[in-house]
This record gives sequence, structure tokens and C-alpha cells, in this order.
Amino acid sequence: MKSALVKKIAAVAAVAVLAISMVGCGSSGDENKTMLDKIKESGKLVVGTSADYPPYEFHATVDGKDEIKGFDIDIAQAVADDLGVKLEIKDMDFDGLLVALQGDKVDMVFAGMTPTEERKQNADFSDIYYTATHRFILRSGEEGSVKSFDDLKDKKIGVQKGSIQEGIAKDNFDAANIKSLAKVTDLVLDLKNNKVDAILIEDGVAKINCDKNEGIAMSDFVVTDEEGGSAIALKKGSTELQTEVNNTINKLKSEDKITKFVSDANDLAAEQ
Repeated sequence: MKSALVKKIAAVAAVAVLAISMVGCGSSGDENKTMLDKIKESGKLVVGTSADYPPYEFHATVDGKDEIKGFDIDIAQAVADDLGVKLEIKDMDFDGLLVALQGDKVDMVFAGMTPTEERKQNADFSDIYYTATHRFILRSGEEGSVKSFDDLKDKKIGVQKGSIQEGIAKDNFDAANIKSLAKVTDLVLDLKNNKVDAILIEDGVAKINCDKNEGIAMSDFVVTDEEGGSAIALKKGSTELQTEVNNTINKLKSEDKITKFVSDANDLAAEQ
């Protein structure tokens, strides 16, 4: 009786050890998987964006339904297609995108993001896919008064929080004169309501907002993007995924498709 009990206990212990060993092996396998492996196994590419920045990304009514559109989204779809997976978009405030990337809430960030040295400390980036300039939006009738940063020295400047324009503003204006908000639409409202005197924003985004809103206009003063344009943010160490993304970008550039994506996005944004 005792011998049978001992054998039974030994058998149970052996099964438990085997189960623990198998769990350990599974864990090690997961840790060794690259981001590219994980995306392909999940069957979807989860992209973070801030859909208030036409023509890059914005909400549009298509066939009576609200959808997130823009040339960033077209590029994201091309990346997903090349990886053989479905595309899933997560919309959030711009300044929370890299936090979401680091926290594994998204696989990539498509948001007209400039790969500054500060951002490179927390994320890897693709090759540059689009280079833009920036302009100030002012109330109509005031746009001709701005020829340089000095013309706005004592004015209240609105910028999107966490954006490259916020960095440009900090380099050229006193911190007390800068107002950072999460959404471009809120900045436009503040300009109309005299809560800011000017908004610094990417050229194409400025044009669309001025076309859609009466009482505001772009200045002729152009600010060059000295930091290098827009790129896709990836989690640190995603070397294989970065290579695949760059392959897609290079293919789209060679086929002149990004230019078409930008043109189509501008047209759609103007209709909204």
C-alpha cells in the first residue's frame, strides 16, 4: 500500500516538473521572438496615431461612417500589406504615442513624427518618408505682418504638445509665451477666440485648417524643418522590423506613391 502511494506521489511530481519545464521553455521562446515575429504571429499590425493632423491623419466620413484617413494611414496599410497582416489603428493624443509604444500598446507610431535626438533615446525610427516646412497661422488680416520670429516675440504662440513645432517654438520664444495643447482643433479655436496670437504648424496642415476655417490665414514666413522630416517610430531594438519598414518606404518612393498618397489625403481632408 505504502509502495503504491509512493509511486503515485512520484508520478505526480514528475508530471509537475515536466509541466514547469515546458512553461519555462515557452517563456524563453517568447522572449527570443522579435517584434517582426510577434506581429506576423498575431496577424495584425497595431499602429498608434493622433488623428487630428490632416493630411497626415484625420477623421473622415466615408460612406456614412467615421474612419481614420490620411497619407500616414496609407503608408501604414502598405507596410501591413507587405508584412501580410491586417492593419489596426489606435487613436490617441500625440504626446502619449511614444509612451504607448514603450508600453507595448502599439507596434509602431505613424504620426508625422520627426526623429529628434531626444526621441531616439526611447525609440528606433525608419528612414525619412516625408519632409515638410512649417508656417504660422494668424487671424485674417494679420498674416502679412510676420516676416521672422522677431515679429512674434511678445505674442502668445500656440503649438501641438509634443510636436516638432513645440521644439521650434521653445528655441525661438520665451516659455511663458508658448501655449501647448494636445489637439490642433483646440489651437484653432484658441486663435479665433484671441487666446493665442499665432499657431506654428506644418505647412500642409496649416493650409487645410485655413481652407476649412474662416477668419484665419497663413503667413508667408516659412520655417524650414532643420531636424529632418517625418519617420515611423518603432520599439527599441526592432532591427528586423525596421528593415522591412524601410523596404516598404523605399518601394513606395521609387513608385512615387507617397506623393500620390499626400495629394489624395489633401483632397479628402478638404472635403470634410
